[in-house]
Amino acid sequence: TVIRFGADIDIRLAHNDFRVLESAADRIKKALAQYPGVSDIADNYTRGKRELKLRLKPEARTLGITEEDLGRQIRAAFYGAEALRLQRGRNELKVMVRYPEKDRKSLGNLENLRIRTPDGGEIPLTQAAFITEGRGFSEINRTDRKRVINVTASVDSKIANAEEILLDLKKTVLSELLSDYPGLSFSLEGEEKERRESMESMKKGFLMALFLIYALLAIPFRSYSQPLIIMAAIPFGIVGAIIGHWIMGFNLSILSMFGIVALAGVVVNDSLLLINYINRKRNKGMELHQAVMESGQRRFRPIILTSLTTSLGLTPMIAETSVQAQFLIPMAISLGFGILFATGIILLLIPSLYLILEDVRKVFKLRPSHADYRDDAEAEKI
Repeated sequence: TVIRFGADIDIRLAHNDFRVLESAADRIKKALAQYPGVSDIADNYTRGKRELKLRLKPEARTLGITEEDLGRQIRAAFYGAEALRLQRGRNELKVMVRYPEKDRKSLGNLENLRIRTPDGGEIPLTQAAFITEGRGFSEINRTDRKRVINVTASVDSKIANAEEILLDLKKTVLSELLSDYPGLSFSLEGEEKERRESMESMKKGFLMALFLIYALLAIPFRSYSQPLIIMAAIPFGIVGAIIGHWIMGFNLSILSMFGIVALAGVVVNDSLLLINYINRKRNKGMELHQAVMESGQRRFRPIILTSLTTSLGLTPMIAETSVQAQFLIPMAISLGFGILFATGIILLLIPSLYLILEDVRKVFKLRPSHADYRDDAEAEKI
Protein backbone atom coordinates (compact mmCIF):
# COMPACT_ATOMS: atom_id res chain seq x y z
CA THR A 1 0.00 0.00 0.00
CA VAL A 2 1.35 3.41 -0.94
CA ILE A 3 0.20 6.27 1.27
CA ARG A 4 -0.78 9.32 -0.78
CA PHE A 5 -1.08 12.83 0.63
CA GLY A 6 -1.88 14.45 -2.72
CA ALA A 7 -0.42 14.55 -6.20
CA ASP A 8 3.25 13.62 -6.60
CA ILE A 9 3.80 16.99 -8.26
CA ASP A 10 1.44 19.87 -7.54
CA ILE A 11 2.57 23.39 -8.47
CA ARG A 12 0.22 26.27 -7.64
CA LEU A 13 0.64 29.41 -9.76
CA ALA A 14 -0.84 32.73 -8.62
CA HIS A 15 -1.28 35.98 -10.55
CA ASN A 16 -3.90 38.68 -11.03
CA ASP A 17 -4.03 38.17 -14.82
CA PHE A 18 -5.57 34.84 -15.81
CA ARG A 19 -3.97 34.93 -19.25
CA VAL A 20 -0.55 34.93 -17.58
CA LEU A 21 -1.56 31.94 -15.47
CA GLU A 22 -2.78 30.02 -18.50
CA SER A 23 0.44 30.69 -20.41
CA ALA A 24 2.66 29.79 -17.44
CA ALA A 25 0.71 26.59 -16.79
CA ASP A 26 1.14 25.51 -20.42
CA ARG A 27 4.91 26.02 -20.20
CA ILE A 28 5.14 23.96 -17.02
CA LYS A 29 3.10 21.15 -18.54
CA LYS A 30 5.36 21.07 -21.58
CA ALA A 31 8.43 20.97 -19.31
CA LEU A 32 7.00 18.14 -17.20
CA ALA A 33 6.34 16.09 -20.32
CA GLN A 34 10.10 16.02 -20.98
CA TYR A 35 10.87 14.09 -17.77
CA PRO A 36 10.79 10.28 -17.94
CA GLY A 37 8.34 8.61 -15.57
CA VAL A 38 6.00 11.64 -15.40
CA SER A 39 2.40 11.06 -16.46
CA ASP A 40 -1.16 12.33 -15.93
CA ILE A 41 -0.08 15.94 -16.46
CA ALA A 42 -3.07 18.24 -15.99
CA ASP A 43 -4.30 21.46 -14.43
CA ASN A 44 -7.47 22.44 -12.59
CA TYR A 45 -8.54 25.04 -15.15
CA THR A 46 -11.87 23.85 -16.54
CA ARG A 47 -13.17 25.71 -19.54
CA GLY A 48 -16.78 26.75 -19.19
CA LYS A 49 -19.54 26.87 -21.79
CA ARG A 50 -19.42 29.06 -24.85
CA GLU A 51 -20.93 32.47 -24.28
CA LEU A 52 -21.48 35.84 -25.90
CA LYS A 53 -20.05 38.85 -24.15
CA LEU A 54 -21.84 42.16 -24.64
CA ARG A 55 -20.26 45.57 -24.08
CA LEU A 56 -22.35 48.73 -24.40
CA LYS A 57 -21.38 51.13 -27.19
CA PRO A 58 -20.88 54.86 -26.49
CA GLU A 59 -23.66 55.85 -28.88
CA ALA A 60 -26.11 53.67 -26.98
CA ARG A 61 -25.17 55.44 -23.76
CA THR A 62 -26.01 58.79 -25.34
CA LEU A 63 -29.52 57.44 -25.99
CA GLY A 64 -29.91 56.66 -22.27
CA ILE A 65 -29.41 52.87 -22.46
CA THR A 66 -27.53 51.33 -19.53
CA GLU A 67 -25.93 47.92 -19.01
CA GLU A 68 -28.87 47.01 -16.80
CA ASP A 69 -31.36 47.86 -19.57
CA LEU A 70 -29.34 45.88 -22.10
CA GLY A 71 -29.11 42.78 -19.94
CA ARG A 72 -32.74 42.89 -18.84
CA GLN A 73 -34.12 43.20 -22.38
CA ILE A 74 -31.94 40.39 -23.78
CA ARG A 75 -32.91 38.13 -20.89
CA ALA A 76 -36.59 38.93 -21.39
CA ALA A 77 -36.32 38.13 -25.10
CA PHE A 78 -34.79 34.67 -24.67
CA TYR A 79 -35.67 33.60 -21.14
CA GLY A 80 -38.80 35.61 -20.67
CA ALA A 81 -40.22 38.39 -18.54
CA GLU A 82 -42.92 37.76 -15.98
CA ALA A 83 -46.18 39.42 -17.12
CA LEU A 84 -48.54 38.26 -14.39
CA ARG A 85 -49.33 35.48 -11.93
CA LEU A 86 -52.48 33.41 -11.80
CA GLN A 87 -53.77 31.60 -8.75
CA ARG A 88 -55.12 28.13 -9.44
CA GLY A 89 -56.15 26.48 -6.21
CA ARG A 90 -53.03 26.08 -4.13
CA ASN A 91 -50.67 26.62 -7.04
CA GLU A 92 -49.47 29.90 -8.48
CA LEU A 93 -48.96 30.07 -12.24
CA LYS A 94 -46.44 32.48 -13.75
CA VAL A 95 -47.10 33.90 -17.21
CA MET A 96 -43.83 34.62 -19.06
CA VAL A 97 -43.58 36.71 -22.25
CA ARG A 98 -40.69 36.02 -24.67
CA TYR A 99 -39.82 35.59 -28.32
CA PRO A 100 -41.35 32.67 -30.23
CA GLU A 101 -39.32 29.46 -30.15
CA LYS A 102 -38.23 29.76 -33.79
CA ASP A 103 -36.66 33.14 -33.01
CA ARG A 104 -34.73 31.76 -30.03
CA LYS A 105 -33.02 28.77 -31.67
CA SER A 106 -30.25 30.56 -33.56
CA LEU A 107 -27.59 33.03 -32.44
CA GLY A 108 -28.15 34.79 -35.74
CA ASN A 109 -31.48 36.02 -34.39
CA LEU A 110 -29.53 38.31 -32.10
CA GLU A 111 -28.82 40.54 -35.07
CA ASN A 112 -32.56 41.11 -35.43
CA LEU A 113 -33.05 41.86 -31.76
CA ARG A 114 -34.25 45.40 -31.05
CA ILE A 115 -33.26 47.30 -27.92
CA ARG A 116 -35.80 49.81 -26.63
CA THR A 117 -34.57 53.25 -25.58
CA PRO A 118 -35.99 55.19 -22.59
CA ASP A 119 -37.90 57.56 -24.92
CA GLY A 120 -39.73 54.65 -26.58
CA GLY A 121 -37.54 54.28 -29.68
CA GLU A 122 -35.74 51.10 -30.79
CA ILE A 123 -32.25 50.37 -32.19
CA PRO A 124 -30.69 47.08 -33.36
CA LEU A 125 -28.63 45.18 -30.83
CA THR A 126 -25.56 45.43 -33.08
CA GLN A 127 -25.74 49.22 -32.79
CA ALA A 128 -26.27 49.13 -29.04
CA ALA A 129 -23.44 46.76 -28.02
CA PHE A 130 -20.23 45.08 -29.11
CA ILE A 131 -20.74 41.29 -29.31
CA THR A 132 -17.76 38.98 -28.80
CA GLU A 133 -17.74 35.21 -28.55
CA GLY A 134 -15.85 33.48 -25.74
CA ARG A 135 -16.06 31.00 -22.90
CA GLY A 136 -17.09 31.45 -19.31
CA PHE A 137 -15.46 29.90 -16.25
CA SER A 138 -17.00 26.83 -14.68
CA GLU A 139 -15.08 27.60 -11.48
CA ILE A 140 -12.69 30.30 -10.28
CA ASN A 141 -9.94 29.37 -7.82
CA ARG A 142 -8.37 32.06 -5.66
CA THR A 143 -5.73 32.17 -2.94
CA ASP A 144 -5.01 35.40 -1.06
CA ARG A 145 -7.32 37.22 -3.51
CA LYS A 146 -5.25 36.11 -6.50
CA ARG A 147 -6.36 33.80 -9.29
CA VAL A 148 -4.55 30.46 -9.10
CA ILE A 149 -4.03 27.42 -11.30
CA ASN A 150 -2.67 24.10 -10.01
CA VAL A 151 -0.54 22.00 -12.36
CA THR A 152 -0.42 18.37 -11.23
CA ALA A 153 1.38 15.23 -12.40
CA SER A 154 2.08 11.67 -11.28
CA VAL A 155 5.61 10.25 -11.01
CA ASP A 156 6.58 6.60 -11.32
CA SER A 157 8.94 6.11 -8.35
CA LYS A 158 10.71 3.24 -10.14
CA ILE A 159 11.81 5.57 -12.93
CA ALA A 160 12.09 9.05 -11.42
CA ASN A 161 12.02 10.94 -8.12
CA ALA A 162 9.43 13.69 -7.62
CA GLU A 163 11.69 15.73 -5.31
CA GLU A 164 14.52 15.77 -7.85
CA ILE A 165 12.13 16.83 -10.61
CA LEU A 166 10.75 19.69 -8.50
CA LEU A 167 14.26 20.79 -7.59
CA ASP A 168 15.22 20.87 -11.27
CA LEU A 169 12.03 22.76 -12.17
CA LYS A 170 12.82 25.41 -9.58
CA LYS A 171 16.23 26.00 -11.15
CA THR A 172 14.97 26.11 -14.74
CA VAL A 173 11.36 26.62 -15.79
CA LEU A 174 9.97 28.16 -12.61
CA SER A 175 12.81 30.68 -12.27
CA GLU A 176 12.34 31.64 -15.93
CA LEU A 177 8.60 32.14 -15.41
CA LEU A 178 9.17 34.46 -12.47
CA SER A 179 11.45 36.65 -14.59
CA ASP A 180 9.19 36.54 -17.67
CA TYR A 181 5.95 37.31 -15.81
CA PRO A 182 6.37 39.99 -13.10
CA GLY A 183 3.94 39.43 -10.24
CA LEU A 184 3.75 35.67 -10.79
CA SER A 185 4.32 33.47 -7.74
CA PHE A 186 4.27 29.74 -7.14
CA SER A 187 4.06 27.29 -4.26
CA LEU A 188 4.52 23.54 -4.02
CA GLU A 189 1.41 21.72 -2.90
CA GLY A 190 0.35 18.05 -2.73
CA GLU A 191 2.84 15.53 -1.38
CA GLU A 192 5.63 18.10 -1.32
CA LYS A 193 3.61 20.38 0.97
CA GLU A 194 2.71 17.48 3.27
CA ARG A 195 6.34 16.38 3.29
CA ARG A 196 7.52 19.88 4.13
CA GLU A 197 5.02 20.29 6.96
CA SER A 198 5.78 16.82 8.33
CA MET A 199 9.51 17.51 8.30
CA GLU A 200 9.04 20.78 10.16
CA SER A 201 6.89 19.07 12.77
CA MET A 202 9.31 16.15 13.04
CA LYS A 203 12.26 18.51 13.44
CA LYS A 204 10.64 20.14 16.46
CA GLY A 205 9.68 16.75 17.90
CA PHE A 206 13.19 15.37 17.37
CA LEU A 207 14.80 18.33 19.16
CA MET A 208 12.36 17.90 22.02
CA ALA A 209 13.15 14.16 22.19
CA LEU A 210 16.90 14.89 22.31
CA PHE A 211 16.37 17.35 25.16
CA LEU A 212 14.32 14.83 27.12
CA ILE A 213 16.93 12.10 26.55
CA TYR A 214 19.63 14.46 27.78
CA ALA A 215 17.60 15.40 30.87
CA LEU A 216 16.80 11.78 31.72
CA LEU A 217 20.51 10.91 31.48
CA ALA A 218 21.79 13.99 33.31
CA ILE A 219 19.65 13.39 36.41
CA PRO A 220 20.92 9.91 37.38
CA PHE A 221 24.51 10.57 36.23
CA ARG A 222 24.56 13.96 38.00
CA SER A 223 26.66 15.28 35.14
CA TYR A 224 26.26 17.70 32.26
CA SER A 225 29.04 16.19 30.16
CA GLN A 226 28.53 12.43 30.37
CA PRO A 227 25.07 12.51 28.72
CA LEU A 228 26.71 14.20 25.74
CA ILE A 229 29.15 11.30 25.42
CA ILE A 230 26.29 8.81 25.58
CA MET A 231 24.30 10.73 22.96
CA ALA A 232 27.32 10.92 20.63
CA ALA A 233 26.19 7.56 19.24
CA ILE A 234 23.01 9.11 17.75
CA PRO A 235 24.67 10.76 14.68
CA PHE A 236 26.41 7.49 13.83
CA GLY A 237 23.11 5.66 14.07
CA ILE A 238 21.64 8.14 11.57
CA VAL A 239 24.58 7.49 9.21
CA GLY A 240 23.92 3.75 9.53
CA ALA A 241 20.26 4.28 8.66
CA ILE A 242 21.21 6.21 5.51
CA ILE A 243 23.71 3.52 4.49
CA GLY A 244 21.03 0.87 5.08
CA HIS A 245 18.65 2.63 2.69
CA TRP A 246 21.42 2.79 0.10
CA ILE A 247 22.20 -0.93 0.48
CA MET A 248 18.53 -1.95 0.29
CA GLY A 249 17.80 0.40 -2.63
CA PHE A 250 15.20 2.53 -0.83
CA ASN A 251 14.82 6.30 -0.89
CA LEU A 252 14.62 8.20 2.37
CA SER A 253 10.97 8.95 3.15
CA ILE A 254 8.85 10.36 5.95
CA LEU A 255 8.58 6.90 7.48
CA SER A 256 12.38 6.61 7.31
CA MET A 257 12.55 9.78 9.38
CA PHE A 258 10.15 8.26 11.91
CA GLY A 259 12.52 5.31 12.20
CA ILE A 260 15.51 7.62 12.71
CA VAL A 261 13.70 9.49 15.50
CA ALA A 262 12.95 6.16 17.20
CA LEU A 263 16.57 5.10 16.61
CA ALA A 264 17.81 8.04 18.71
CA GLY A 265 16.22 6.52 21.80
CA VAL A 266 17.58 3.04 21.13
CA VAL A 267 21.26 3.54 20.28
CA VAL A 268 21.96 5.31 23.59
CA ASN A 269 21.35 2.05 25.45
CA ASP A 270 24.72 0.57 24.44
CA SER A 271 26.58 3.76 25.38
CA LEU A 272 24.74 3.79 28.67
CA LEU A 273 26.01 0.30 29.53
CA LEU A 274 29.62 1.30 28.95
CA ILE A 275 29.55 4.60 30.84
CA ASN A 276 27.64 3.09 33.76
CA TYR A 277 30.18 0.27 34.09
CA ILE A 278 33.16 2.65 33.97
CA ASN A 279 31.66 4.90 36.65
CA ARG A 280 30.91 1.98 38.95
CA LYS A 281 34.43 0.58 38.68
CA ARG A 282 36.04 3.97 39.23
CA ASN A 283 33.91 4.53 42.30
CA LYS A 284 35.34 1.28 43.63
CA GLY A 285 38.87 2.62 43.17
CA MET A 286 39.84 1.18 39.79
CA GLU A 287 42.30 3.21 37.70
CA LEU A 288 40.81 5.13 34.72
CA HIS A 289 42.42 3.27 31.83
CA GLN A 290 41.88 -0.10 33.44
CA ALA A 291 38.19 0.70 34.04
CA VAL A 292 37.76 1.76 30.41
CA MET A 293 39.49 -1.36 29.08
CA GLU A 294 37.51 -3.65 31.36
CA SER A 295 34.22 -2.02 30.38
CA GLY A 296 34.87 -2.90 26.73
CA GLN A 297 35.64 -6.51 27.67
CA ARG A 298 32.80 -7.02 30.14
CA ARG A 299 30.09 -5.21 28.17
CA PHE A 300 31.07 -6.44 24.73
CA ARG A 301 28.82 -9.51 24.80
CA PRO A 302 25.67 -7.84 26.22
CA ILE A 303 26.01 -4.94 23.77
CA ILE A 304 26.53 -7.19 20.75
CA LEU A 305 23.71 -9.55 21.74
CA THR A 306 21.29 -6.68 22.39
CA SER A 307 22.05 -5.06 19.03
CA LEU A 308 21.97 -8.31 17.06
CA THR A 309 18.69 -9.50 18.55
CA THR A 310 17.06 -6.11 17.88
CA SER A 311 18.30 -6.02 14.28
CA LEU A 312 17.46 -9.67 13.59
CA GLY A 313 14.00 -9.11 15.00
CA LEU A 314 13.46 -6.44 12.33
CA THR A 315 14.85 -8.61 9.51
CA PRO A 316 11.53 -10.37 8.70
CA MET A 317 9.87 -6.99 8.28
CA ILE A 318 12.68 -5.71 6.03
CA ALA A 319 12.51 -8.88 3.89
CA GLU A 320 8.69 -8.87 3.70
CA THR A 321 7.36 -8.68 0.15
CA SER A 322 3.63 -8.31 0.84
CA VAL A 323 1.99 -5.10 -0.27
CA GLN A 324 0.59 -4.39 3.21
CA ALA A 325 4.08 -4.22 4.78
CA GLN A 326 5.80 -2.09 2.14
CA PHE A 327 5.23 1.25 3.85
CA LEU A 328 6.81 -0.03 7.11
CA ILE A 329 10.04 -1.28 5.52
CA PRO A 330 11.83 2.14 5.47
CA MET A 331 11.22 2.51 9.22
CA ALA A 332 12.54 -1.00 9.88
CA ILE A 333 15.64 -0.30 7.76
CA SER A 334 16.38 2.86 9.75
CA LEU A 335 16.18 0.98 13.05
CA GLY A 336 17.90 -2.24 12.00
CA PHE A 337 20.88 -0.84 10.11
CA GLY A 338 21.21 2.18 12.40
CA ILE A 339 21.59 -0.01 15.48
CA LEU A 340 24.14 -2.32 13.80
CA PHE A 341 26.29 0.54 12.50
CA ALA A 342 26.15 2.50 15.75
CA THR A 343 27.11 -0.57 17.82
CA GLY A 344 30.45 -0.98 16.05
CA ILE A 345 31.19 2.71 16.47
CA ILE A 346 30.08 2.79 20.11
CA LEU A 347 32.52 0.08 21.21
CA LEU A 348 35.42 2.20 19.91
CA LEU A 349 34.15 5.77 20.19
CA ILE A 350 32.56 5.96 23.64
CA PRO A 351 35.62 4.74 25.61
CA SER A 352 37.80 7.16 23.65
CA LEU A 353 35.46 10.07 24.34
CA TYR A 354 35.39 9.17 28.02
CA LEU A 355 39.20 9.35 28.18
CA ILE A 356 39.19 12.67 26.31
CA LEU A 357 36.61 14.05 28.75
CA GLU A 358 38.75 13.10 31.74
CA ASP A 359 41.81 14.73 30.16
CA VAL A 360 39.86 17.93 29.61
CA ARG A 361 38.61 17.91 33.22
CA LYS A 362 42.21 17.50 34.43
CA VAL A 363 43.36 20.46 32.34
CA PHE A 364 40.68 22.68 33.92
CA LYS A 365 41.27 21.05 37.33
CA LEU A 366 37.70 19.79 37.65
CA ARG A 367 36.48 16.84 39.66
CA PRO A 368 36.46 13.45 37.88
CA SER A 369 33.20 12.87 36.05
CA HIS A 370 32.40 9.74 38.10
CA ALA A 371 32.63 11.52 41.47
CA ASP A 372 28.95 12.47 41.65
CA TYR A 373 27.60 9.24 40.14
CA ARG A 374 25.87 6.71 42.38
CA ASP A 375 24.10 3.59 41.19
CA ASP A 376 21.22 2.03 43.11
CA ALA A 377 23.37 -0.39 45.10
CA GLU A 378 25.77 2.33 46.20
CA ALA A 379 22.92 4.66 47.07
CA GLU A 380 21.43 2.04 49.41
CA LYS A 381 24.76 1.61 51.21
CA ILE A 382 25.04 5.36 51.71
